[in-house]
Amino acid sequence: MRRAALAFAREVERRAPDEVTTTWWRKDRDPAHLFVDYNQNARDHTIASAYSLRGVPDARVSAPIRWDEIDDAEPGDFTMATMPGRFAELGDLHAGIDQAVWSLDQLLEWSDRDAEKATGNHPNPMCDPGR
Repeated sequence: MRRAALAFAREVERRAPDEVTTTWWRKDRDPAHLFVDYNQNARDHTIASAYSLRGVPDARVSAPIRWDEIDDAEPGDFTMATMPGRFAELGDLHAGIDQAVWSLDQLLEWSDRDAEKATGNHPNPMCDPGR
């Protein structure tokens, strides 16, 4: 899964280089670029599930959003106080996830392709697609 996540992130970056980055260190990223965090699949990494509360003072919620909301979405818009109304209005935007099943085969092919020209530019060797 980790190889597939990194391959996906790199492919998105290749297709939208002016908008997306996989550059790991925040200090090295262009803040105008969307960071695709392939490390969410790291071993022993805990990831927030949809509608789970985050450990911040305003009780932000890990909320699924629609594509048309991305440009205007702000993390503070999705809190324990705002989610009940949003859920009542829009329903469960995460409801169909179990029906959207895809093969990882293409991603693993991309991973193998990337491994052939690995740059070693990732701080954690487990992120190197050649591993």
